[in-house]
Amino acid sequence: MAAAAKNQKLAYAFGLGTVLIWSTVASAFKIALRHLDHLQLLLVADAVSCVTLTLILALQGRLALVRKLDRRELVRNCLLGALNPFLYYVVLFKAYSLLPAQVAQPLNYTWAITLAVLSAPLLGQRLTRRDLAAIAVSYAGVVVLSTRGDLAGLDFGSPLGVGLALLSTVIWALYWIANTRNATDPTLALLLNFLAALPLILGATLLFSSLPAFSGADAAAEGLLAACYVGVFEMGVSFVLWLQAMRLTESTARIGNLIFLSPFLSLALIHMILGETIHAATYAGLALILAGNLFQKRSG
Repeated sequence: MAAAAKNQKLAYAFGLGTVLIWSTVASAFKIALRHLDHLQLLLVADAVSCVTLTLILALQGRLALVRKLDRRELVRNCLLGALNPFLYYVVLFKAYSLLPAQVAQPLNYTWAITLAVLSAPLLGQRLTRRDLAAIAVSYAGVVVLSTRGDLAGLDFGSPLGVGLALLSTVIWALYWIANTRNATDPTLALLLNFLAALPLILGATLLFSSLPAFSGADAAAEGLLAACYVGVFEMGVSFVLWLQAMRLTESTARIGNLIFLSPFLSLALIHMILGETIHAATYAGLALILAGNLFQKRSG
C-alpha cells in the first residue's frame, strides 16, 4: 500500500512538472518570435530537441532500442515526422506570430475535441449526443475567444491566425490517430519523428527564410535562448515527464485532470512575462473550451 502511495505521489510530481513546463511555452514562443520567424524558431527548437531526446534515451540506457527496430517501424516513424513536428509546428508557430498569446494558447486546447471529431470517420468511433454537445460548447468558446466577446460584430482580429491555430489541432489529432497502432518506444518514436523532420525544416527555412544568426545583439541571443528552451522543454523533457507520470499513476484520470491547470497558469505568465492585458472574453472563451473538453471526457 505504501509503495502504491509513493508511486502516486511521484506521478503527481511528474505530472505537475509537465504542467508547469506547458504553462511557460506560450510565453517562450512569443519571446522567440520577436527575434526569429516561425521557420527559424522551429529549426533551432527541433535541432535542440533531437539532442535532448538522444541524451535522455542514452541516460536511460535505451538508445540501443533503435537497433531493434524493423524497417517498417523505422519508415513509419520517419514519415510521421512530416506531421509532427514539421507541419504541426510550422502552422502553430505561424499562428502564434499572428495572434496574441492569450488567444493562440487557449485555441490549442481544442485539439481534444478535434480528435473526437476525426476519430469518427478515421477510427470508426461513434459520436454521441454528449460528444456533439461538447463540440458545440468548445467551438462556442472559440468564437467568444477569437472575437474578444464581440459576437455581434464577429470581428476575428486575425482570421488567418485563428484558422491556423485550429488547423494545428487537426494536424495534432491526425498525428495521434496515426500513432494508435505504433508499437515503438514512445520516446524513441518521438526522436525519430524529430530527426526525420530536421531536413524538411532546414529545406523550408532555406527556401522561405534564412538561417538564424548565432551571434550579434542581445535581442538575437534572447530569441535563440527562447528557441532552445522550447526545444529542450516543450519538445523534449515535458514529453518524458508526462510518460513517467502516466506509468506511475494509479489513475490516468487523476493525472489527466492536471492538464486543465495549465491554461490558467499560462495566462498568468502571459500577463506577467509578455505584459498582455488578459481580457474577460479570454477567460470566458477558455472556460467554454475546457468545459467542452471535460464534457467530452466524461462521454469517453
